Amino acid sequence: MTTFIDDHREVYGVEPICSVLPIAPSSYYEQKARQADPSRLPARARSDAALEPEIDRVWKENRLVYGAHKVWKQLKREDVAVARCTVERLMRKMGLRGTVRGKRVRTTIPDNVTTRPLDLVDRDFTATHPNQLWVADLTYVATWSGFVYVAFVIDVFSRMIVGWRVSRSLRSDLALDALEQALWARPKSKDLVHHSDRGVQYLSIRYTERLAEAGIEPSVGSVGDSYDNALAETVIGLYKTEVIGKDGPWRTADHVEFETLKWVDWFNNRRLLGPIGYVPPVEYEEMYYQEQEVPAMVVGLK
Repeated sequence: MTTFIDDHREVYGVEPICSVLPIAPSSYYEQKARQADPSRLPARARSDAALEPEIDRVWKENRLVYGAHKVWKQLKREDVAVARCTVERLMRKMGLRGTVRGKRVRTTIPDNVTTRPLDLVDRDFTATHPNQLWVADLTYVATWSGFVYVAFVIDVFSRMIVGWRVSRSLRSDLALDALEQALWARPKSKDLVHHSDRGVQYLSIRYTERLAEAGIEPSVGSVGDSYDNALAETVIGLYKTEVIGKDGPWRTADHVEFETLKWVDWFNNRRLLGPIGYVPPVEYEEMYYQEQEVPAMVVGLK
């Protein structure tokens, strides 16, 4: 309305226009004074003006996927004093919103013939330290050149993605390559349990032999629904929402692989995860190892 008056005041004058529009001349002049001198703005308006660039920055730095809660948590980590309701209100005003997860489509094919390992997890996806329990699963991505498949291996303690691979073929080598990366990244695998669903990729002879060679105890879901591998399903759901569903269309396997690489780096090093206290997986593991060092230092001083 102020802009309309600015555009026509030279012809009709401010007061005649205001007599027709639902605005008092004093209100118009106050708005113009505030534009010239921002210090005249109300305290809330000044605060909003300072917060909006910070909210926009956090949202853009985190792949445009954070909703108000995660943006608020990140601002708190940066010592920006703001209420969650304020972040919600300003994000609504700015047209910013987080991604919404869709339904999970299963890609592993159950093997009901092969003798499979016992279910050592029984839907209890908890761990007290890194390299205690890994979960693994697969998903697919449609591209212009056909389907490609992505395998993940996740450490349950911190939700760290310790291994992943992209392939044009849904074969046992895909899952095995992701496992090999995890073993390279985490060579100390003593007393480690590896859990998966009943997919043929994870029950193949080569895969089970590699687990045995590394001294890893295999575990396979006993029922065959998504809850038997719920944590892996959750991480893959985030991947499909924050990468595949947001950044397409996908051209080639190389395109998917490059964007997956960027997402995994962000996920492990910067993404805030609620189940571990709204910190990134890397930071959560660092906190664990720092806590382990303190008792050792105390013992050494005695």
